[in-house]
Amino acid sequence: MAVVEDELSLVFSALADPTRRAIVERLALGEATVNQLAEPFAMTQQAISKHLKVLERARLITRTRTAQARPCVLDTENLDAAVGWIERHRQIWADRHDRLSEHLAALQAGRAKNEDKP
Repeated sequence: MAVVEDELSLVFSALADPTRRAIVERLALGEATVNQLAEPFAMTQQAISKHLKVLERARLITRTRTAQARPCVLDTENLDAAVGWIERHRQIWADRHDRLSEHLAALQAGRAKNEDKP
């Protein structure tokens, strides 16, 4: 379980940056080179490369080799694992919220019942 948690930490850390999220969104449309990924940003190719290294370390992207180019490709396995973790916990939190709502409704009903007594 600790290895999975470490991978999730890398994924969430990588996705915490808006530039990296934008890169992931772009790669969801298809592979792209570093130059193509750098185009919409006001930053150097080296800065984009650093962001790509973080995404690679989190195993969210891979780089392939096509002749001289090394296009980046989205790797959804760890992304899917993060989505699964979020969904499991979302369900736990939703269940807790539902139980809290039921408990508060019961408390309010008890108060209203006690206030109606002479």
